[in-house]
Amino acid sequence: MQSRRQAPIQLKPATSLDVVYKTLQPAPLQTPAELQAFYSEEINKVRGGDKMERIQRRLDRAANDGIPFKACVMGHRGVGKSTELSRLIQQVKHQFVAIRIEALSDLDPGSFRPLDIVLLMMVQVAEQTAKPIDEDGAGQPPSDQRLREIWDWFATEKEIREQSQLANLTVEAGAGVKENSLWNQVLGLFANLKGDIKFASTRKTEVVEYRLTRLSSLLEIANRLLDDCNGLLLKATGKQWLFIGEDFDRAGIPDERITELFVTYANIFQALRTHLIFNLPIGLYYSAAASRLPFAQDCSFVIPDTPVYRADHQLNSKGCLAVDDVLKSRMDLRLFESASVRLQAIVASGGNLRDLFALVNYAADNALGRGASQINAADMNDSVTNLRSDYQRRLGQSPYDKEAITYSQKADLLSRIYNGDAEAQMTDPVMYSLLNSRAVQEFVNGSRWFGLHPLVVDLLVGQKRLEPQEGEAGVRGGTQYIPKS
Repeated sequence: MQSRRQAPIQLKPATSLDVVYKTLQPAPLQTPAELQAFYSEEINKVRGGDKMERIQRRLDRAANDGIPFKACVMGHRGVGKSTELSRLIQQVKHQFVAIRIEALSDLDPGSFRPLDIVLLMMVQVAEQTAKPIDEDGAGQPPSDQRLREIWDWFATEKEIREQSQLANLTVEAGAGVKENSLWNQVLGLFANLKGDIKFASTRKTEVVEYRLTRLSSLLEIANRLLDDCNGLLLKATGKQWLFIGEDFDRAGIPDERITELFVTYANIFQALRTHLIFNLPIGLYYSAAASRLPFAQDCSFVIPDTPVYRADHQLNSKGCLAVDDVLKSRMDLRLFESASVRLQAIVASGGNLRDLFALVNYAADNALGRGASQINAADMNDSVTNLRSDYQRRLGQSPYDKEAITYSQKADLLSRIYNGDAEAQMTDPVMYSLLNSRAVQEFVNGSRWFGLHPLVVDLLVGQKRLEPQEGEAGVRGGTQYIPKS
């Protein structure tokens, strides 16, 4: 999987504002060193428990029973789903070797089709199986029989076969691979398939439709290949393959692509004989299509948001301290002029780490711009205003809404949720949109409940849809309602 980092992450807390960006990176933690340096167990404690512990238990059973484990993980962008999956991979590495599929880097986000997922899984498991054991492979490629089945499936696609035969992959294949071997031919095919999948928007429509008509036969071949590769890995290392599909909830992936993959062609996930965990948009899980998803209810895991406010709109001290613990691991807290400035960032983030890092990085640049060595209230106010504008844009008409939804509908539901209307907690297309935009957050504290991101509370205050209680300067639940420390 390609790294999402813009710069190498610094594993020691930043001690000056000019290096804060090196530790406050929105990319997930992936390596054991990164997890050891920055992972905070306090976050899971305040948001309802460790979901990865449950998944690990299920994977243990699946490894022993030989039954493929298939699950989905959901949650708002920025709650740490990929980091949690990285931690899971480390916890089960004695039994599984993970293959991570990243939607934004491995696929064409706007044009991929369900069949591309099957092909990509086949390419990745075959190539990884052929790697040496010390590189998490089985030390040998799949059998010639499996390779021949793959090669023959594309027999009628003259163009991609010709391109594959022109590809010279002897060097990439590694020492000991004969130039004209079937494995080398299939490697050439794989190289072209990866380009075809990555740039699917340039693919001819007739090619896509033709392949879809042959999906059943491809699934049969894929399963035989998965069986073959899993057997080789088991024999060589005692481990099994585990696919991790990530970023399918990211902005830029049209709703129709997600619906087609996880609803229309849900049988793909049901049919594949392999362990897999994919992440889904949180809104899809609460939509009318949820009953058609390919994952069982007890294999659908929601990672909730970290609460900085309670349901009664009073500050949640445990949630704030958990987020503060994350900041403490990544930067010297003396880089904030005061504890109140730091608390302002925590509350304005709504407990979302991606928002938190964006707020602090922006404020740090503000401070550097005026030649200061600490972030003050003015720096943070400007940062909060900037992020609030982003949330305001998200509340407008979205090209990713499945149905046309007006802002008036959204604002009405937001107000009802804030005021504790029980019926407003029921999911519908409006809630689907608000969950996807992160305007509505989901919490688990004994029971499941929905609340508003503090920046969204601010927006409703500015529109006079919410008013402060008598004698109070700010509206509870917003960024202005922070008790004096």
